[in-house]
Amino acid sequence: MRLLMVGHLGGQLATASKMAMAAGAKVTHAPEAAAALDIVRTRGADLIMIDVACDIASFIDQIRSERIATEVVACGIGTDARAAVTAIRAGAKEYVPLPPDAELIAAVIQAVAEDSHQLIFRDPAMGRVIGLVDQIAPSDASILITGESGTGKEIIARYIHKKSNRADRPFVAVNCAAIPENLLESELFGHEKGAFTGAVARRVGKFEEANGGTLLLDEISEMDIRLQAKLLRAIQERQIDRVGGAHPVPVNIRILATSNRNLADEVKKGTFREDLLFRLNVVNVKLPPLRERPADLKVLAEHFAQKYAESNRMPTRPIDETALRALLTHAWPGNVRELENTMHRAVLLAMGETISADAIVLPDGSRPAAAPVIAASDDAESNADGTAPTGTLVGRTVADVERDLIIDTLKHCLGNRTHAANILGISIRTLRNKLNEYTAAGMNVPAPGLNERAAY
Repeated sequence: MRLLMVGHLGGQLATASKMAMAAGAKVTHAPEAAAALDIVRTRGADLIMIDVACDIASFIDQIRSERIATEVVACGIGTDARAAVTAIRAGAKEYVPLPPDAELIAAVIQAVAEDSHQLIFRDPAMGRVIGLVDQIAPSDASILITGESGTGKEIIARYIHKKSNRADRPFVAVNCAAIPENLLESELFGHEKGAFTGAVARRVGKFEEANGGTLLLDEISEMDIRLQAKLLRAIQERQIDRVGGAHPVPVNIRILATSNRNLADEVKKGTFREDLLFRLNVVNVKLPPLRERPADLKVLAEHFAQKYAESNRMPTRPIDETALRALLTHAWPGNVRELENTMHRAVLLAMGETISADAIVLPDGSRPAAAPVIAASDDAESNADGTAPTGTLVGRTVADVERDLIIDTLKHCLGNRTHAANILGISIRTLRNKLNEYTAAGMNVPAPGLNERAAY
């Protein structure tokens, strides 16, 4: 945990720094916001604690404009409610009053360090995956983690890092699907001042931030094939070129990558480099979907029920047998992520002393139900793999079926474009193009999710 403390807080700052170091953080101090920006640009940080006397709003606006995703926690002398509210409204994640409390400092650091990435499992199928991970984690081999969206690929990546010989060094993750193509190169490799419009200062990229540690390339299948060539060279040569830079920069990192697509198929399509796949796929860790991990469903549901009861300051209710049966009947196309959202709703909707089936509601307002059994007829026999026949689709065009699938998935995800694209196995760009077509045709398309509306 790299902690950056910003501001002049007198002796309280030194005390807080010592407590943070005792909690396992590596602390750097910047006297004011400008110096803090230089440190974040050139060395990175996992958490920033800043004095409320600084212009927190401007500081947060600046790091966000430079696509620096580090969490910011405000701190100040005493319990000034107005200062705390102002800091939170400006974008700070929390407010920590000073003089510091050792347990509070430790809790804040632990919360950011864990970031809700707990590895919880009980099913033998997942146990076999963890056995493989434990065996390969101490090596420096590149690992490709595959599986459906929501199965926990990033959690496994963090687990690998914690079990590796680099555990005391940085773990840096970059979501290749969430960053525009024209900015991803700078995000990965950094840039020099003036390299392009808006490059107001030199900034190190994720490769340099992760130097000595682990770099996770999340959803790497979304990376433009032209940038893949530069990535391949960086992995092979162990050096990178900043955008606008004159000299290569050596790096020592371990590469982990995730994908919810079959990259071998992407190679055949020409959208992914075969030589890059070979470099990344030294070992493949494939995560089973939640529907193939029934023993995990109960323990995960209980974990999320407790988590959201605590975060909403509500009593922790046990999950009764009716609710468990309802959970077990659902196929969970969104996997653990969908289960988490469902249990959050269940905590809020539960009325009695337990969480019953009445509180288990899916995103579209329906309730989990077993898949309907379709009787086979003379011209609609069951498929050999046990799946339902497609007789009900006969007579419909591919475009109609695709449209209904996209719209239904989007409703299931409460309008969240990113989640829907992941479930459908398509890029966010493809999804948006399809939705624009449907809107232009006069169709009713679900509005973006709350956390995506700013982008629309």
